[in-house]
Amino acid sequence: MLVRVILPGDLVDENPLSELEGLATTAGTRVACGLTQRRDAPDATTYLGRGKVEQLGQLVADHEADVVIFDNDLSPGQTRNLEKAVNVKVLDRTELILDIFATHAQTYEARLAVELAQLEYSLPRLKRMWTHLSRLKLGVGMRGPGEKQLEEDRRLVERRIHDLRNALRAIEQRKERQVAARDSHMTVSLVGYTNAGKSTLMNALTGADVLVEDKLFATLDTRTRRWQLPHWGPVLLSDTVGFIRGLPHQLIASFKATLEEARQADLLLHVADASNAAVLNQISAVYAVLQELGIEEKDTLLVINKIDSLRSREQLQGVLGRYPNGIPISAREGVGLEQLSLAVGDALSRSFRDIEVEAGVDNGKLMAYLARHGEIVSRQYDGVRVRLHCRLPQKFLGSIAGEGVTVRAAGASSVAEKDATTDAIEEVA
Repeated sequence: MLVRVILPGDLVDENPLSELEGLATTAGTRVACGLTQRRDAPDATTYLGRGKVEQLGQLVADHEADVVIFDNDLSPGQTRNLEKAVNVKVLDRTELILDIFATHAQTYEARLAVELAQLEYSLPRLKRMWTHLSRLKLGVGMRGPGEKQLEEDRRLVERRIHDLRNALRAIEQRKERQVAARDSHMTVSLVGYTNAGKSTLMNALTGADVLVEDKLFATLDTRTRRWQLPHWGPVLLSDTVGFIRGLPHQLIASFKATLEEARQADLLLHVADASNAAVLNQISAVYAVLQELGIEEKDTLLVINKIDSLRSREQLQGVLGRYPNGIPISAREGVGLEQLSLAVGDALSRSFRDIEVEAGVDNGKLMAYLARHGEIVSRQYDGVRVRLHCRLPQKFLGSIAGEGVTVRAAGASSVAEKDATTDAIEEVA
């Protein structure tokens, strides 16, 4: 049984339960029926109103349902009261998403992140999960009469959470070092709503063999491949875990290491599914998650995918009317990929700076650095000094200043222009 309480301000599609049905199907359930209710505020006891709870109980009995899944986040008390009222297990949205993540987690890092999120979610709900609150027997090492099994379980969970956080912190530090080690390349990261076609696009652009499935959260681990960008050169392209409306905070915190690629990327490609009726709501939800991650101001291109699945041209025009700079493509059919590549090249070029570098002709290390990370447009020799006109990504500016090296904007003749360039270099450094 699927249930959703629609509150003021909620984004509602034509079918309010369509996304929840997709999540439930991905989790391996068979949906029997659905129930919705509009309320100004959730009921403090059962989230639904009293009449709807009675209706839900009757529907559960009629359809012989095994579980009720809410598209809302319930408190432990609300879950307990609902289970008593309908006599079957009740799950909320967060618990369902955590279950899907646990099923799809393949790597050690993903399994740790999911386990941490599950334990943090379940800690305040232990009382509902355990009914054997009998006293422990006395014995050596026991605290004494009065200790409940619940308190012992809570300590075990808290200890495991502490161990998982330490393990994930070590993974995060290693991931930060790995991402930093790729600083010699420009990096592009794919972000977007779950099942928007990010993995299919990555395969189309890089020839990678990334798993592609028509289900939610098929990708939980970051994959990075080399992309030979036409008229540009090699860049690193990363695929990341998909976002969703109301993504649990526990998962965002736990998957910090996985999302490090998006944090450090020079450019984000926001992939949206144009064939989904709720595409505009999904785009808004992704921007909300990016804001929560603190990277909403990063340079981003909106990629409108799956145009081959559109029933009419009006669907695409509806998205382009809201986001006129969106780039329509079909990753599966290879349509629009050349236009996307050109747009990515232009976007990456915006971070380049035209500079003049003056140094000693014997400073081969500097000249090799400039040639490796940018483009040396011209060289002018004056005895033991050389003046280089270069185009260099801004993030590399901070590494070229040093003793005997002068840096200024190309063509800058005034002290003010030179000082402005120096300030920019110091800021990057």
